[in-house]
Amino acid sequence: MLEARHLVKQYHGVCALADVSFSLGPSDVLGYLGPNGSGKTTTIGILTGLVEPTRGQVFLDGVDIRDQLVDYRARLGYVPEEPHLYPYLSGREFLQLVGRLRGLPEARLNRKIDAFLELFGLATDGDAPMSSYSKGMRQKVLVTAALMHDPDIVIFDEPMSGLDATAGLVFRHLLGSLARAGKTVLYSSHELETVEKICTRVVVLHEGRVVADDDVARLRELMKLESLEQIFAELVFQEDPRQVADRLVDAMG
Repeated sequence: MLEARHLVKQYHGVCALADVSFSLGPSDVLGYLGPNGSGKTTTIGILTGLVEPTRGQVFLDGVDIRDQLVDYRARLGYVPEEPHLYPYLSGREFLQLVGRLRGLPEARLNRKIDAFLELFGLATDGDAPMSSYSKGMRQKVLVTAALMHDPDIVIFDEPMSGLDATAGLVFRHLLGSLARAGKTVLYSSHELETVEKICTRVVVLHEGRVVADDDVARLRELMKLESLEQIFAELVFQEDPRQVADRLVDAMG
């Protein structure tokens, strides 16, 4: 069980997170939603151990991750929003570097790399420098790097960015497959359709606070709305987004 308890994060007196708490366990796929600036990336930084909270703690199986950070990270797979990679390395070389840092045996590592490159349609480009890769190709390398050590917990931050329609469809099914394999999955995204179809539960963040934490069907029942998109708009928008869009068009005239 991964638990965020009363997380608070302040930057120079500005509150990015204010008392955020939620939990998720094996086979859970938690959709983590919120508009830009709501605190999603800050939360993910804390969950991955890259950001120190001002107050609050993250626990894995009842133990503070700060007391077991090396072991915790060994059980964690993380796909960041931006694909910061070494452009002079090939995809294969980058994955070999990551796998060796993870301590994977060489023969097993190379078998895994070959399998992932083939499944992601990168087999013919695996030895080309990543400077020649499209954003979607780099994103596939990041997903491979996060999964090939078979982590217990996987955190995705906008992982669909740059993926084509086919790869996006595979990724949606991947979330379900990870859950069936007993993985704990947190999926931070603006892709509300994917969240609605795949996630077992959603947490909606607004201005650093949790404004909803429930499964999609229950939220629909409570708010009497048909879709997660409508629920999201109701929770986080101060104005009707359609009216704002119309006013933007009017401003063009």
